[in-house]
Formats: sequence, C-alpha cells, structure tokens
Amino acid sequence: MTPLEEIRHSCSHILATAVLRVFPDAKLDIGPPTDTGFYYDIDLDHKLTAEDLALLEAGMKKVIDENQAFTRREVSRGEAVEIIKKIGQERYKLGRLADIPEGEAISFYQNGEFIDLCAGTHVRYTKQVKAFKLLSIAGAYHRGDERNKQLQRIYGTAFPTKDELAQYLDRLEQAKLRDHRKLGRDLKLFHIDEDVGQGLILWTPAGSILRQELQNFISEELRKQGYAQVFTPHIGKLSLYKTSGHFPYYKESQFPAIPEPDQLARIASEGCSCADMTARLEAVSARFAAQLNERAGAELIAPGRVMDPARLLDGFMLKPMNCPHHIKIFASQPRSYRDLPVRLAEFGTVYRWEQSGELNGMTRVRGFTQDDAHLFCTEEQVAPEILGCLSLVKTVLSTLGMADYRVRVGLRDPDSAKYTGDAANWDKAEAACRAAARTLAVPFTEEPGEAAFYGPKIDFVVKDVIGREWQLGTVQVDYNLPLRFDLAYIGADNQPHRPVMIHRAPFGSMERFCGVLIEHFAGDFPLWLAPEQIRLVPISEKVAAYGGDLLAQLRAAGLRATLDGHSDKLGAKIRRAELEKVPHILVLGQKEAEAGAVSVRTRANGDEGVQPFAQYLEQAKAEVATRALAVKK
Repeated sequence: MTPLEEIRHSCSHILATAVLRVFPDAKLDIGPPTDTGFYYDIDLDHKLTAEDLALLEAGMKKVIDENQAFTRREVSRGEAVEIIKKIGQERYKLGRLADIPEGEAISFYQNGEFIDLCAGTHVRYTKQVKAFKLLSIAGAYHRGDERNKQLQRIYGTAFPTKDELAQYLDRLEQAKLRDHRKLGRDLKLFHIDEDVGQGLILWTPAGSILRQELQNFISEELRKQGYAQVFTPHIGKLSLYKTSGHFPYYKESQFPAIPEPDQLARIASEGCSCADMTARLEAVSARFAAQLNERAGAELIAPGRVMDPARLLDGFMLKPMNCPHHIKIFASQPRSYRDLPVRLAEFGTVYRWEQSGELNGMTRVRGFTQDDAHLFCTEEQVAPEILGCLSLVKTVLSTLGMADYRVRVGLRDPDSAKYTGDAANWDKAEAACRAAARTLAVPFTEEPGEAAFYGPKIDFVVKDVIGREWQLGTVQVDYNLPLRFDLAYIGADNQPHRPVMIHRAPFGSMERFCGVLIEHFAGDFPLWLAPEQIRLVPISEKVAAYGGDLLAQLRAAGLRATLDGHSDKLGAKIRRAELEKVPHILVLGQKEAEAGAVSVRTRANGDEGVQPFAQYLEQAKAEVATRALAVKK
C-alpha cells in the first residue's frame, strides 16, 4: 500500500475500534481504504445518525491519542477460526476468511483491544493519523448482493495533513453545490420517476436541448471523418448475444432474457419454474460459448463453422451493446477491400442491470444512449483509424474545456477467464493501443484487467474543475468479434480476409456525460449549450412591444430566447434569470427602445453596458457558431 492508503486503512480500524466501544454488539464485515478515503460495513440493530457520527469521531480521536501500536500476527487457518470466534465476529469474518486462497498468508492486525482479520498494511502507531473526518452513512448489501442483508456503511476520509483534509472538504462542499441531481431538478433538465423505474431517465425539454446540441456537435465531426449513421432496434434475439459473447460473458450486467411466447407457454406447460427456465438458457449458452471458443483459433473463413443458433432455446434481450447490430449491418452485403474502412455510427440506447444501491442520478443508470460507432478496417488501417478516433475524443474534450485528462490503456489479465479470443490477436490489439496512446503527448498508464472481454481499450479519464476524475471517452480494438461472427471482405488477392473492428464512443453514455457536464459547469453552460440562451427583460409594459420584436429576431436567427413579461420589479426579474442560469440577459428600457439597443448582462462578466441590438446579435451568433466557452473580459 502507498503511505496514504496505509493512513486510510489504519483509519478504518480506528473507526471499528470506536464503533465497538460505543456499540459492543456490532458485527463487522469489511473496512478497506478507497481512492477518496475509507469505509467500514457494520451490522447493527441501532440505526446510525449524524449525531452518532460525531460520537464516533470523538471516540476515534481518543483511540488516536492513546497512540496504540498496530501489530501483525500470522496464523494458521484453524487458529484464525478460533480468534474470530473468541472476538465474537464470526457472522461475517468467517466468510471473509474462506475467501483467502489455500496457501496464502492469513494475518490479523491488533491496535489496543481491537483485533481484525486483515492483510494490511498499516501505520505503526495510531497517532500517525493526523487528519480525518467521518462523512456519511449509507446502506450497503453484504458483498454487494441485494439478496443479502443490508449493512450500514460509514464513510470517512483521511489525509497526511490538516491542510490537505481542509482542501478536500472544501471540494466536497463545491461538489454538493454542483450535484447534477440537485441542479438537474432546479434547472428542469431531467426527471426520474418511480412509476417508470429507477435508473431510467426522462429527458425534459430543457435537458433534451442540452443532449441534442451535443449530438449535433459530434454529428458534424463524424460527417467530416466519413461516418455513416445507422439506427438499430432496442432488442435482439438471444442467439445474437450468444454469438457475440455478451451472453453469457456479460450476463451479470444484463436484464434477464425474454423467452418467445410459444416457448414460454411450452415451458410453463411442462411445470418448469422460472429458475429452471433460466438454468436451461444458461446451460445452452455455456455450451454454445464453449463451441465458439474451441473454434476461435481457426485460420480459414468457412461458412457454417459454428452451431446454428436457431437450434438453441432462444428468446430476446434488451440490447446491452450496439456492436452486434452494427456487425450485422456490415455483414448484410459483400465487402471489398476498396470499401474499407466502413464507419457506422449510432446514438444507440442500451440497457444494463445495475443494482439499485449503485444507481446515481444520470451517472449510473439502467438505460442509456451511447454515441457509439464501429469501424471495420484492414490490419494496415488500424493505426490511422485509432488515431482518427483519438483526435475526435480530443476535439470533444477541448471544445468543452476539459483539457485536464489522463489516458488509461486497459489490457487483459492473463490469469482471468473473462476474455475470449486468440492470444496472438490480443497481442496485436494491445500493441496497437499502446502505440496510439504514445502519440497523445499526455501521461498514460497500462492497467491489466481493464480490457473489455473482446479486446483492449484506451480510456480518457477526465479531471473536472474541482479535481474529480471521470472515465469518459473510450476507443477499443477488437480482433475477436469479427471472428465470432465470421466477418469477411474480399482482398486485393481476390481471397476472403478478416476485418479488424474498432469500437469508439467519445461521450460514452449521453446520460453520464451530461451528468458530468452539469457538475463541471455547475449548470452554467456556455451559450451554445444552454437550454435558454437569452432572456429579454423589459423594465415596463411600455417597451413590451419592442421586446416582442427583438424576441422574433433572436428566434429567427436560431437563438433560444424568451421574454419575461411578469410585472415584477427589474431586480427580481434579473435575479430570477440568474438563478435559472440564463447566460445572457438583455434589459430593455425606453432609452434602449428609442436607440434600437439593449443593455447586456452576461453571467461571465456581469453588466457589459448598452450596445446596438444588431451588434449584439452578430456577437451572440458568432459565440454560438464557434461553440465558444464563456470568457471573462
């Protein structure tokens, strides 16, 4: 562990020590460090409150002041069982003990009277924890499985110094003010309704404008790069996803399969339960996947190599990914090397099963639209096509003022069984991703285990204005799905060849991207993105007609403008527009009406004075056309 991780891990043990002093009957599960702090999951009949957090914080300070030493002890598995029973923590700790593989060291750490099953590491003494804070309480299912009991999770954070802690807490306060769930509600950008379902976003008129402007922006860039737009359905036959490998390799993240009505009736007539039906589907899918993998190393392209999916127990699935549908579009007609690369793009909605406790506004949902594209190319075209995809992501991020990012190259984990395909093809794909990442002139890391099941990927991890990181754009190289679907094109030698497939999504999920964007801008969108760009504010009814005339001209120019016709005082009207985060406010009085002018107030610069309306109109149109960010003068 890093020194910071050691501080945070030690803090979780200090927290557990305080919990047991205050609540001796508490049963402890697990308390690891995290990227932002630490937590401990606790089974406790008493429902914890904010007052309890203050009490536990005081208890932690006392443990720290006692300057308890952290000592490590390695034991046998039998000894570990006895220790766990002796301290009365067998409810969850025996299960955690069973997770430790045979032959791996089993260790306990003790500080004061507290003993915990733990691999470590920790600081030497509790007084080495200088700055910590308990933050919140949340529910968390044991092992993340909603079929298990819900525990109480206490979140906290810790830093080496009090200044670093203060800076972090300040960022947290900023994050609360920027929370896209609150701003989305205040600005009427989206709605989540229990009657529709958790994790399913209803885009309101204002939010739809934000989304459509982003789609228009990326569509312009796609046309420049020679993409063709396609549309595909929201569901597909289960056999399609068996061939792709999304089922069963990805089945934990998918909605259950939907049997065909006649199959469902037949199965029901046999007295088969839902569980038995699911087992049948999974057993058949497993056999099908095994057949595909056995043939994955074949060199020749020959029709009929793979078992006909129509012979299997089949049904439909909500689309988990767009790629199988785009593959079928590519395969729908003969292809020559002269046709390649083929670039297919779609704003395609997909569906993933996320546990309810993991859902979070727009950033973690069950239905979302990807700005998805799949490129089919020759091996010689892979490098330039990847570079084209990366340039697209960079254009998106720079236009939106997200210049602070790092790059992550996700590779396969050689020890994992979740990946499919030939090792030699994986090597070529990973080499292509590494080479492309080196051209970006930004730091990049290689992270084994982060690849998709069908190929390696390049992810853009963006840091927002308050220092939080978000994984947004992604580019993936795939030799495997073309093989699984038996794709071919005719080469210059008049022989069939296998194309390489590139997956790319600069925004990723439109829902998630918009959630991040709301927080990045704190709802203060640049003029081109703002749902309402301009608000006309007449001082009195005497200039209402002038305001109506300007409104018509603004709308004719393609600008989103409204007129505040309320009888409120001017200050109240301006304040309302500011709270609703309208970028430009045009105040209209008698003098402005007589001069054909407007008094301009912008969110970036405040009062910019009076200027001719024609001059303002041209400036506003130029700001929108160039997709400029608001700049303070």
